[in-house]
Amino acid sequence: MSNKIVSVPYGSGEVSFELPESSFLSFVLPADEGESTPETANSDKIVRDALKNPVGTRRLSEMADPFQKIAIIINDITRPTPSAYLIPFVLEELAEAGVPDENITFYFALGLHRAQNRDEIKKLLGDDIYKRFKFIQHEVGTFPTTSFGETSRGTPIEIYSDIPENDLIVGIGEVGFHYYAGYSGGAKSLLPGVSSKKSVITNHKMMIEKNAASGRIDSPVRQDLEEAAGIIGLDFILNVVLDSHKKVIAAFSGDYIKAHREGVKVVDAMYKINVEPADAVIVSCGGYPKDINLYQTNKALDNATQAVKEGGAIIVVAECRDGIGNEIYNRWNKECKTACEAVARFKAEFEFGGHKAATTAAASQRFDLYLVSSLPTEDAAEAFFNPCESVEDAIAQVLAKNPDAKFHVIPYGGQTLPVMKS
Repeated sequence: MSNKIVSVPYGSGEVSFELPESSFLSFVLPADEGESTPETANSDKIVRDALKNPVGTRRLSEMADPFQKIAIIINDITRPTPSAYLIPFVLEELAEAGVPDENITFYFALGLHRAQNRDEIKKLLGDDIYKRFKFIQHEVGTFPTTSFGETSRGTPIEIYSDIPENDLIVGIGEVGFHYYAGYSGGAKSLLPGVSSKKSVITNHKMMIEKNAASGRIDSPVRQDLEEAAGIIGLDFILNVVLDSHKKVIAAFSGDYIKAHREGVKVVDAMYKINVEPADAVIVSCGGYPKDINLYQTNKALDNATQAVKEGGAIIVVAECRDGIGNEIYNRWNKECKTACEAVARFKAEFEFGGHKAATTAAASQRFDLYLVSSLPTEDAAEAFFNPCESVEDAIAQVLAKNPDAKFHVIPYGGQTLPVMKS
């Protein structure tokens, strides 16, 4: 029996493994893979053209003036947005308007995530921007917020008070699939990015509603956060779409809804992939930072469930260099001894972070879950995975249960949304 040698991203590198040829069904790849490579797209031109031709607004250089204070909100280290690459293009626009450096402040869209350390901040900003500009990261509960009332769904609109003191608010982000907001990017710079814990949790409670799923622009979570952004005033965005090599292959600027929707069209065309359901799936998040911790890794797991038969197996390949990634998620993993307990607890008690334990537990009731990572065995097991030392080890366990199992391989599971053929 011949074996197929397969490599998938893992952390900052990759991991290779052997899969029997007779067990291999297909690679589930983005539409760009093998077509749009890092050498074939002029990303500089793409970004500049986007800024010169905004959707639904004037150019940023026409909106700004030298006397305005400008807030630029960028994603944190858990997101693949190439902020250090994109920021200089935005600064070119502001320089054209005559805005001096001292009038510009960068804010990190942490949401409820941890703050970045110095090295991470330098990576996100770039060395030159790090030295030249003021930047602020609001850790949860450490800075006053300003209220803008409530959304029609009852979410309190509370944003860190120093942000609305600016005359112009600009968001830099990346459009991709998001497992309950439908898509990343756009208004997410404000909510959850720089909003209070109360705002974030109330908005995220809608994740259990029917349409709160990957690839759904009508997700109630997204509709709610877009309403909040409109009330606060998100004046301008620059959002990009990345290929599987993390290179910018499309960019859109302007109105936070209209420009975002143009990005959504590209994402759908590239990353919604029709598949036949398989007996098993081997899924990588796409490497760092998408597999920085187990919290982020679960997005690839969620996407992979769309490509496997009920009762099948999912092998998740993720480094998780930062461990679990969320204290509440870790606590729920330890406190909930069974999958049934985690699911029942979530229905009775919403706690942000605990939702990850509950959704993984629910997946483990439908599929056999395996995890190849750097996590301690105990941590992986508590999170409702079967921990494995290698991908081959996991494959062997799957084949021991079902010798005829056919496998899909999804190398970029954080970006790719399989859609089962009818």
